[in-house]
Amino acid sequence: MVSDSSSTSTRPYLVRALHEWCTDNGFTPYVTVSVDDSVQVPREYVNNGEIVLNVSFDATSGMQLSNEFIQFKARFGGVARDIVVPMGRVMAIYARENGQGMAFPAPVASTEATGSKPDAGETSGTDATPPSASASRPQLKRIK
Repeated sequence: MVSDSSSTSTRPYLVRALHEWCTDNGFTPYVTVSVDDSVQVPREYVNNGEIVLNVSFDATSGMQLSNEFIQFKARFGGVARDIVVPMGRVMAIYARENGQGMAFPAPVASTEATGSKPDAGETSGTDATPPSASASRPQLKRIK
């Protein structure tokens, strides 16, 4: 029998499953990420230590959803960027169109500066410009 301490996290499996569910149903998968020094994202789009990323195949190039990381290339403000998100920093994955998805326990708070800026927030990953600070994260709904 495998003990809980030696088993792998369910988070990457659930992220991949919900990403596939969104894609199969024509929805746009978004992830909310808690940003610290281990996360490679454009810091100008980080708001209050978080960033929301469009992780659809249309908005990304070279998407890899491994057990350890989400990695892809995306355009932000017309500039191609390499994005690397450790799975442990993913706070939620959901469909943009209806908010259905799953939230995960928040990662342990980092004592490092996150590079947050006051007018950043949700990004589309494709020629994104920083949205207004009034953009809010949708309420997650249970998938039936």
